Amino acid sequence: MTQDLHTEKMVINMGPHHPSTHGVCRLILTLDGENVVECEPVIGYLHRSIEKICENRTYAQCIPLMDRFEYVTSMSCNWVFALATEKLTDLEIPERAEYLRVIMTELNRIASHLLCIGVTGLDLGALTPFLYTFRERELILDLFEMTCGQRLTYNYIRIGGVSQDIPDEFIPKCREFLDIFDEKVDDYEKVLTENPIWMARNKGIGVISKQQVYDFAISGPSARASGVDFDIRRDDPYSVYDRFDYTIPVFEGGDSYDRYRARVQEMRESAKIIGQALDQLPGGDIRAKVRAMFKPKAGEVYSRIENSRGEMGIYLLSDGGKKPVRVRARGASYNHLLIIPEIIKGLKIADLVAIFASLDVILPEIDR
Repeated sequence: MTQDLHTEKMVINMGPHHPSTHGVCRLILTLDGENVVECEPVIGYLHRSIEKICENRTYAQCIPLMDRFEYVTSMSCNWVFALATEKLTDLEIPERAEYLRVIMTELNRIASHLLCIGVTGLDLGALTPFLYTFRERELILDLFEMTCGQRLTYNYIRIGGVSQDIPDEFIPKCREFLDIFDEKVDDYEKVLTENPIWMARNKGIGVISKQQVYDFAISGPSARASGVDFDIRRDDPYSVYDRFDYTIPVFEGGDSYDRYRARVQEMRESAKIIGQALDQLPGGDIRAKVRAMFKPKAGEVYSRIENSRGEMGIYLLSDGGKKPVRVRARGASYNHLLIIPEIIKGLKIADLVAIFASLDVILPEIDR
């Protein structure tokens, strides 16, 4: 009775089919009781070879494939590929198309953050935030369906502009959504932000230091939650983002709680951008004239945008033909997954669930 009790280390699999891994990700955990000693992520269960398939398709045919690159914000995937292709050409994008791209992508950013916050609440045992956030997410998907007929994979942003103009009822419906959205975000915060259980499960959990952000190339809200004040929309501007007045939320804690707060504030700022874009929306064409057998100049280019998870980029190598020679996609989720083994050591399995959710890892973005 006076001797210390010792536990044997145990190796278990979390996933690949597990609700809290947000996709087909396998985590090999070495446990000492409930404490995580080691964590090894195993990926590849969903690999679809999208980049190689794109190298055997015309540039226009790559856009629907990009929808599958990361299905939660397919608008961003369409846009980043179109931007890279447009860099290889002398295409002049109509102003109306640029504004429509911003509106759709910021709506998609809000929808992504709603999914993240709702599912994080669900992972930690709170059903109400999930129902709340999906209620508003459905309103955004209604706007997308109204515009292009799709609710998940849109094929909307095309090389040279967008596939079609918004219908007459879009702007009134979008303004209706914006009018209620800030109040709805207040509801999420009333349920979560000062909730003692939510704070206990997230505060001080999974802390990422500013140096680790640089070491692991963390980006997006997860980087800004650790005090790194960088946003591609502001610091490496593209499209018409320099015409809008908005704030980039930055926090210093670097934990799961600040990653949640960063996303909440980003949703409010995205709503401001959409409102300004609707106010400034010009008339005119929605797409530049692009030939069916589109052939950009020979050369190589890398284009990046600020996705809801962080930096999303496309590298293209062109030989002047109708198909890209090389396509390489970059998503933020891979880097976010890589840091989990570093920040989980010594914490519990329940903390791993909170950390994984707060980093908003989307597995299709990794298994391309």
